Amino acid sequence: MKRTRPTTHAVLTLLVLAAFDAPTVAAAPRSSPDRPLAIAVDAVGMTVSEMDRSVDFYSRVLSFEKVSDVEVWGDEYERLEGLFGLRMRVVRMRLGDESIELTEYLAPRGRPVPADSRSNDRWFQHVAIIVSDIDRAYQLLRQNHVQHASTGPQRLPDWNKNAAGISAFYFKDPDGHTLEILQFPPDKGDPKWHVRTNKLFLGIDHTAIVIGDTDASLKFYRDALGMRIVGTSENYGTEQEHLNNVFGARLRITSLRAVRAPGVELLEYLAPRDGRPIPADERADDLAHWQTEMVTSDTNTAEQQLHRENVSQVSFGVISMPDGRLSFHKGLLVRDPDGHVVELVER
Repeated sequence: MKRTRPTTHAVLTLLVLAAFDAPTVAAAPRSSPDRPLAIAVDAVGMTVSEMDRSVDFYSRVLSFEKVSDVEVWGDEYERLEGLFGLRMRVVRMRLGDESIELTEYLAPRGRPVPADSRSNDRWFQHVAIIVSDIDRAYQLLRQNHVQHASTGPQRLPDWNKNAAGISAFYFKDPDGHTLEILQFPPDKGDPKWHVRTNKLFLGIDHTAIVIGDTDASLKFYRDALGMRIVGTSENYGTEQEHLNNVFGARLRITSLRAVRAPGVELLEYLAPRDGRPIPADERADDLAHWQTEMVTSDTNTAEQQLHRENVSQVSFGVISMPDGRLSFHKGLLVRDPDGHVVELVER
């Protein structure tokens, strides 16, 4: 069994503990479309409370396939995670060409997702799962008694040119993480989503995050990481309100892609502006914790570049594979301007 994830995940939450405090380094070349720091979004991760229950939900209901399943513990991981007595189980699952990673902290146990979470709180993150038939997918979710996060499937109106005809529905997994099923009309989305198939759940188009200021986030995702803008829209009206379940919702949406999909979608709530920030004491064992893993070609260059871009919290680690093989893995971890965790993994 291939055991790769814990080598990256083991350095992940060290980010939460300390700000970057390194000596001055030589300036690295600024990220550009020709030399982006982020080549691809490799996986989107979340913390779960009961792994077997989560694996059953994602495989049985949403058709994900388990790729790997490993358990790690020990002093090295405790120091890196900043969690004494740590023991964690990490499962990677794939749908189509895209992957998610689920991490259960057997010890210590973190906090649940806040019961009063709303879609405009900045800890909000989801993955958009593309379906071939949203009505059939919705009925399947109803049969499996999922918790609604939207009133029901919403078709975005024709007056909104950039989003017209997109149908979507938000729902919750067993731990309260928000997920989205989405169907593109023929004139929108990646061509692969329109290939004829008998499959209902096809893959992941993007992960979406709530942000406070689009321009500030673009300085991180576009200017520092080198992602490119592939679409923008301003969404409002009854359909958007009932999709997000936020009265008066008006969103500025910016879609970004690295060299390879899936993408990252920035959701700025122009109204209402009462979404709460990510708690300062958020830890990797909290169930509200997500992380977006991106592939980079050189973590040393990425470290220098992000330091030059004044990214305030950075962690860097190189550790051995958990099975003791003489193999090493580099991971660089940062928080974006709103506190969302991004992990840059050297491949």
